[in-house]
Amino acid sequence: MTKTVALVQARMGSSRLRGKVLADLDGRPMIRFMFDRIRRAKSLDAAVLITSTDPDDHELIMFAESQDIPVIAGPLEDVLARYRLGAEQTDADIIVRLTGDCPFIDPTLIDDVVALRDLEGTDYASNIDPPTFADGLDVECFTYDALVRADDEANEQRYREHVTLWMREGGSGLSRANLAAPESCDDLRITVDYEDDLETIRAIAAALGGNAAEASYGDILQLLARHPELRQHGRHARNEALNR
Repeated sequence: MTKTVALVQARMGSSRLRGKVLADLDGRPMIRFMFDRIRRAKSLDAAVLITSTDPDDHELIMFAESQDIPVIAGPLEDVLARYRLGAEQTDADIIVRLTGDCPFIDPTLIDDVVALRDLEGTDYASNIDPPTFADGLDVECFTYDALVRADDEANEQRYREHVTLWMREGGSGLSRANLAAPESCDDLRITVDYEDDLETIRAIAAALGGNAAEASYGDILQLLARHPELRQHGRHARNEALNR
């Protein structure tokens, strides 16, 4: 039976906003808020935090363990190797890559990308190639075999740091599929890279009230339509899952 595992990449030493994954969001650390949402995805057999063995990440590891969030630690600089380690230790056949600075990730969107990869039978599927969803709704899904090929063949530092970059480049020879949004909102930011991003995310959560952890992507878009002051347009460059 195929096992699908979400590997959520996070660390404490972000160059732009240190410790952001443990910053308070809606009364709980942001990484816990995110895992509460991820665990509602029906396509996942497990969701695991993957961080580094760097001493700076010890606090994050301890927090995850206190919250019964499975955690695996690997190399700090070689994130691609860290993903392979996570996949092997969880016996994953299909890997869903998520990043810990996307607290409002939509579990239904996770299911949709997983279903797309399965339907098309591709090595890789995502909703970022090209991006049409808001920044912060990034979901990538790939096979274990594709991950092994990337780890074995992608030797440049940019490929080791940015897990799926090699998979998405034509030279990899991997088959790919992309999920497009009904209406492009790729200029919206619902992610946390900077202090003002965190302030915006907190404001969105407060405006959603007690529904923040269960709110869908559609709920958030409706909220932003009613409260345009909460929208961030072009204030920071989109990362496209490369620079987190």
